[in-house]
Amino acid sequence: MAELLAGKVALVTGSASGIGRATALACAREGARTVVSDVDVEGGGETVVMIESLGGEAIFVRADVTDEEEVAALIQATVEAYGRLDCAFNNAGLEREYTHPADRFSEEAFQATIDTNVRGVWLCLKYEIEQMSEQGSGAIVNSSSIAGLVGIPRQPVYVGSKHAVSGMTKSTAVEFAERGIRINAVAPGLVDTPLMERIYASNPDLRAEADSWQPIGRPGKPEEIAEAVVWLLSDRASYVLGHVMAVDGGFVAR
Repeated sequence: MAELLAGKVALVTGSASGIGRATALACAREGARTVVSDVDVEGGGETVVMIESLGGEAIFVRADVTDEEEVAALIQATVEAYGRLDCAFNNAGLEREYTHPADRFSEEAFQATIDTNVRGVWLCLKYEIEQMSEQGSGAIVNSSSIAGLVGIPRQPVYVGSKHAVSGMTKSTAVEFAERGIRINAVAPGLVDTPLMERIYASNPDLRAEADSWQPIGRPGKPEEIAEAVVWLLSDRASYVLGHVMAVDGGFVAR
């Protein structure tokens, strides 16, 4: 069976660990030359080594997605290295977890969440669309969340930020379809990532409770989210546009 991304160039932000790393590895496995990007230089370098150990080709470019100059430089570095940009997964998100009632949410927490989860995705879209428009083709997947589909108590700003990602996905998908660019999003449920492990470590009872929230009875694996992302980036999803795909073990179907 042919590789899903054979001959393509893929960019994955936030790919030093977790879902981003799993997706970068999956892109490389499916034939893409892969650009790994993160603010975590050590973790990003490890992802590149993992890709190369599997026979893939990858480079690492450090970039803070909240900094417009760094995002522009990231896209430029991608094109300088590989000549084009065919696929992008805008995965970088806030590493801190804020869970407070809306009336006690600090301005600092609000701004940090919006800067990364909303402005960061918007900046990546801005420069990816510019490059893909010149080429006349491309596919982008944004990282939303089940929090971008439903309301979750004590996470008002995180939920708002992910609803914003879902909205930007739909709006840009409609606007740029005529340029040959497909834009979609994934909405993961609870996934076993380093962030969730830290949360579980501070609250051991939460793991069993969290498992009960999902009809499938367990959290997802980063690799399961990556499979959905790679399919959406591939030509096999050629008629999928402006879709926010829940990959959540049935959470939002309850």
